[in-house]
Amino acid sequence: MAQGRTLKEQKYDRQLRLWGDHGQEALESAHVCLVNASATGTEILKNLVLPGIGSFTIVDGNQVSGEDVGNNFFLQRNSIGKNRAQNVMELLQELNHDVSGHFVEESAETLLDNSPSFFSRFSLVIATQIPESTLLRLAEVLWCSNIPFLVCRTYGLVGYMRIVVKEHTVIESHPDNALEDLRLDHPFPELDDHLQHFSLDHMERKDHSHTPWIIIVAKFLEKWRVANDGQIPNNYKEKEAFREMIRQGILKNENGVPEDEENFEEAIKNVNTALGASKIPSSIDEIFNDERCVNLSQQSSSFWILARALKEFVLKEGHGNLPVRGTIPDMIADSDKFIRLQSVYRDRAKKDAAAVGAYVARLLGSLAKPPERIAQKDIRLFCRNAAFLRLVRCRSLAEEYGLDTMKKDEITSWMDNPDSELVLYLMLRAVDRFYKHHGRYPGVCNYQVEDDIGKLKTCLSGFLHEYGISVTVKDDYIHEFCRYGAAEPHTIASFLGGAAAQEAIKIITGQFVIFNNTFIYNGMSQTSATFQL
Repeated sequence: MAQGRTLKEQKYDRQLRLWGDHGQEALESAHVCLVNASATGTEILKNLVLPGIGSFTIVDGNQVSGEDVGNNFFLQRNSIGKNRAQNVMELLQELNHDVSGHFVEESAETLLDNSPSFFSRFSLVIATQIPESTLLRLAEVLWCSNIPFLVCRTYGLVGYMRIVVKEHTVIESHPDNALEDLRLDHPFPELDDHLQHFSLDHMERKDHSHTPWIIIVAKFLEKWRVANDGQIPNNYKEKEAFREMIRQGILKNENGVPEDEENFEEAIKNVNTALGASKIPSSIDEIFNDERCVNLSQQSSSFWILARALKEFVLKEGHGNLPVRGTIPDMIADSDKFIRLQSVYRDRAKKDAAAVGAYVARLLGSLAKPPERIAQKDIRLFCRNAAFLRLVRCRSLAEEYGLDTMKKDEITSWMDNPDSELVLYLMLRAVDRFYKHHGRYPGVCNYQVEDDIGKLKTCLSGFLHEYGISVTVKDDYIHEFCRYGAAEPHTIASFLGGAAAQEAIKIITGQFVIFNNTFIYNGMSQTSATFQL
């Protein structure tokens, strides 16, 4: 074990590697509300308590039942009859004593009737197994208060999640396979000056095999441009010819056999990476052109102030380019040469970040906000991730459920495949209508399953007709949902608990990208899909 590390660093080592100290701090300052300590809700909270969520509050007026004990591993037979919120809270707190737990022995309906502002105090509200009427009321309160809302539901072998958030901005999206920011197509002045110190044709043999591959590519790119009207290799054929040019640059021994120069092999391998065009991604252009970036106000968040400063930098100092990221990949090279090259990129990144910081200070001043409102470390972080910024805006549940605003055409299109996961969404809407009409879910009484099949089919037909959705749902799905009897199997609840906690952490930390906006898991086929409803 490494010396000098705190107990906290040792305890949360793996996750600190994922989202860093600042991500952990965001997690530890968050207060999450869970509505209903069902098996699904308990699994979600378990996966937030273990990594160290600051505090949580469970809202649940139900008593622990035999069914709860049967599908919730946290509850035992001696829990039956006790308040579910308190019982689950106490058991969850045993998992991590750093976390503060609270409970409210009331239903969400009662709180919405008597104190709707109660829900506005949280960083995130998660609701599980909640009736449609209560869901829509709670969603409206949270939408108006700008509180992120995560809806989760386990229904038989079906898992459902819906994220409801007006705007979610992401600085650290952690993209997979992101290309390095090397700027070899348009070297910045400091890099250009550094490259002039190298000449592969007049280099000593010992230095030849220890030169960083970035410099090798850059020097051969100079030769290529001279022979090709200043252009860089663009297509497959040209890149293959460029690789061959580098290959010919490998030194040969007295017998004419190429030396084993691994740095040149690295250069050949990384041609695609090195020749990536320095341009503004379309997603960043969309942010720059967004109304919130164009017209700042007193209410503008730090993200939009930083985005506007970044835009100003690109138009002026950046000459159409984003700030230099300031990192280079590891490579086979002499340590001194590598460190000097690394410093060139790092120093330019600091210079660019300082220029963006100057714009930030001016913008804060124009908005009558103190300069310390946005810390220098946050400006550097923003610049380092400038190419990977993400913006997610979800529709409200009111829009999704509205007769005139429901995405009827898209649903019809998605249902071209009658076994699309979207059929499960339509069935969930149908069982909610069944509950509204009959005060219970279909199939909960074994002796009524056959009768409920016909009633559920009527509810589904009524729903589709009311919304003008012309699709056909197989009878097999109607039978299956009646057989479910609104059960909450622990296997599905556990899977959904892990998936939902992951999205909750993304929302809280502002890292990685949340889905937009509906996720459906089919436990029968073990497939999943996301839809923008």
